[in-house]
Amino acid sequence: MKIIAVGTIKETYLKEALTEYKKRLSKYTNLEIIEVKDEGLVDKDKALFLEAEKIKKHLSAKDYLITLEIEGEELTSPSFAKKLQSILIENSNITFIIGGSYGLANEIKNMAKLHLSFSKMTFPHQLFRVLLLEQIYRAYKINNNESYHK
Repeated sequence: MKIIAVGTIKETYLKEALTEYKKRLSKYTNLEIIEVKDEGLVDKDKALFLEAEKIKKHLSAKDYLITLEIEGEELTSPSFAKKLQSILIENSNITFIIGGSYGLANEIKNMAKLHLSFSKMTFPHQLFRVLLLEQIYRAYKINNNESYHK
């Protein structure tokens, strides 16, 4: 499993949370987190294009792409767990993509097999990475009938 995220995490408390969830997930899957440089507050189209080029360098044809988008499909935690389980039956190369300040280029969105949204609200992409890892961990706990999910 791979997470490609635009931007880097600087805050210690977020790094610690990511480390904790990565450790918990190691029981279930190999997780690779790839950070690509955020282009900052330059022209939106230019930033989206440059970030897309960096993201594409980390993709392979066998990846099952899931983009995190405000316009994506909203699922409950149990539904997300079920969806993840069904994807894993046919493809173990799941790649989640989290955009930067401007989101994701349409080119990247069009490559995705699943467009996922956690909410119609906007979250800082650094914090969202922690939320994504927590939900992936929760999904594995649900799918293995282990206590955690409430």
